[in-house]
Parts: sequence; structure tokens; C-alpha cells
Amino acid sequence: MDDELVKQHVQELRRGTVVLACLVSLRDPGYGYGLLESLDEAGIAVDANTLYPLLRRLEKQGVLTSEWNTDEARPRKFYRTSADGERLAEALVAEWHDIDTALTRFITGGTR
Repeated sequence: MDDELVKQHVQELRRGTVVLACLVSLRDPGYGYGLLESLDEAGIAVDANTLYPLLRRLEKQGVLTSEWNTDEARPRKFYRTSADGERLAEALVAEWHDIDTALTRFITGGTR
């Protein structure tokens, strides 16, 4: 099997999980680079060139809010999951569990 094909499909599989991971992680305010690090530590690999546009899109959709912290020498934009984002995260977590249960049953042959 072609490694590039596997890599492409793994990337597709992980794409939606990054949204869910951001919404859950940003229940506590965080900035982009810190979020990159915590996602990486959790085993969720995402590139900065993917994450920052995603954060802006989620903010535009109203599921994240942001504010600038200028207390330090280097200003940072902190993001936080909004009330709508929390409701979305809860729905996505429930859906994730349903998909996991269904796939596990399917993979182990429990669908028959």
C-alpha cells in the first residue's frame, strides 16, 4: 500500500477531531502556540498553518471568542470556547461516542 495514500486518509480522519479538540481545550482560555503544544502533547498533530486559520474560522462562526492580552512584552490573542461552542462541543462529543461505538461493533463483527 502506498504510504502517501495512507497519510492522506489519516489526515482526512483527523481533520474533524482537531475542531473538537480545540473546542474542548479552549474551555480554559489559551493562545495559538500554547494550543499547538497541548494538542501535540495529547497526540493530536496539527500544523500551525492549519490551526490559526481554523481558530479564525471558529471565531467567525461564534463558537470561539477572543481577546488580546497586552500585559506581557509580547501581545497574545487568547481564545475561549463560547456558550455556543460549548453546546457544539457537547454535541460533537456525543456524536464521536456514537461513531466510536458503531465502528467498534462493525470492526469486531457485532453488526450481524
